[in-house]
Amino acid sequence: MTLDITIRNEQFTLHCSGAIFWHSRQILMIADAHLGKVSHFRKAGFAVPTNPMLKNFEKLDNVIALFQPETVCFLGDLFHSSINREWELFETWVKAQNARVILVEGNHDILNPDQYNQIGIDVVSEISDDKFLLTHHPQERENLFNFCGHIHPCIRLRGLGRQFLKTCCFFQKPNQMIMAAFGEFTGSHELMPSEFDVVYAITKDEVIKIGN
Repeated sequence: MTLDITIRNEQFTLHCSGAIFWHSRQILMIADAHLGKVSHFRKAGFAVPTNPMLKNFEKLDNVIALFQPETVCFLGDLFHSSINREWELFETWVKAQNARVILVEGNHDILNPDQYNQIGIDVVSEISDDKFLLTHHPQERENLFNFCGHIHPCIRLRGLGRQFLKTCCFFQKPNQMIMAAFGEFTGSHELMPSEFDVVYAITKDEVIKIGN
């Protein structure tokens, strides 16, 4: 279900939900939850089942119960669109949290920051210290390791024959970790690792290091 890794002498735990827990800071990082997307498409007339909507909140509860973070940091694309029926569910969920909740703005976060502030969520453009940079879009910043989302990374694993398996993943470059999309109702973008990259494939129950 989890895999512990070390980056710049800091310990992080990768979770099969797509979340990453930063131990020393007690921060749970989640990218691309895309809450509200199911209701957005249903409102537009698409026959989208409601199960992914409920699954997102179940995943949030489970991963928070496991790590008990002091801070939950969403790395962009938290709420997919304008206010819809899922906002009420989200507002109820936020009020039940003991942890501080922060949103690093992404391209789908079109709501006015005041909307988030009113329910106790701090909205920022990025978070950084002397080692790490937390953003939504992948960034390159001198001397900083970047945790980001936006890409929804996946890889294609090939079998001995012509079989292949496409799976979501954490995609680590020398100075960057592209996080898996947390949301149940999201697409994915296939990446091809170079010799300098490390891929952590995500299955239903495991995070597996593929190699570099």
